Amino acid sequence: MRKRTLGRTGLQVTQLGYGSMGLRGPRTWGVRVVSDAEADRFLNEVLDSGINFIDTAPDYGVAEERIGRALSKRRDEFYLATKCGCDPVQHDDQLEIRHTWTAEVIKNNLEQSLRNLQTDHIDLMQFHGGDAHTLVEAGLVDLLRDFQQQGRIRFFGVSTSLPELPALIELDVFDTFQIPYSCLNRAHHDLITQAAATGAGIIIRGGIAHGGPDAEIQRDKLNAIWNTAGLDELLTEGMNRAELILRYTISHPHCDTTIVGTCNPAHLAENQQAVEKGPLPESLYNEITSRVKQTGQ
Repeated sequence: MRKRTLGRTGLQVTQLGYGSMGLRGPRTWGVRVVSDAEADRFLNEVLDSGINFIDTAPDYGVAEERIGRALSKRRDEFYLATKCGCDPVQHDDQLEIRHTWTAEVIKNNLEQSLRNLQTDHIDLMQFHGGDAHTLVEAGLVDLLRDFQQQGRIRFFGVSTSLPELPALIELDVFDTFQIPYSCLNRAHHDLITQAAATGAGIIIRGGIAHGGPDAEIQRDKLNAIWNTAGLDELLTEGMNRAELILRYTISHPHCDTTIVGTCNPAHLAENQQAVEKGPLPESLYNEITSRVKQTGQ
């Protein structure tokens, strides 16, 4: 698979990564629920396909436990990214997502993640949100540096978006940034470039989920942009909507990897084939951009 260097980390990551939110399990949210056996089979298919970057979080229900159970014996085949600042509360029928920015929560996240993932180190620990002032003043950046020196994490970054992103970039302390972006959600386009200029690696999320009428979670605003821009008219022979969106995402020159979540083997194969085709032709990329901008985005 196509690989890129994840910024200053030096990690050679596949440009198609895997986002494990879909493995969150029952009593969380949404309608996509897979069994433990299905999760085990699918995670092994992810590695068998050549993907070497897996992103997860304590906020994703039982996803970490499933990754640990299915893949701990293959730990040397992939890079493992998780998150901290996660303070979820499990109710009878749903998982309430909360983020709490204290050293206690961060330490608990690390300990729990190491146990759940059945590993002795995390390749990339990311703050799951947070603002620049809090992360610095509460000593949480220094805390992750301590974990790094102890060898419990290799690198650290932040998963974020506007309005917090600019101030976090200015800190110039993160090895990676995880940022939402797609052809229908271009608000962070220039900020991705600014983040990469610090030497940080760039992980794109929402490259498919944030676009198109075929997305698992339907967003009326994004569907309206797609339809108003007439993007179906730009699909070339053999290209479906997901391919157009995914290849647009990797056309950003600073997209090192884009994490796509699916539990469907056929979709996994389609995503891999799309990324292997590489960025869109410049003329098609420019036409998509022009049409989307004309919608006011």
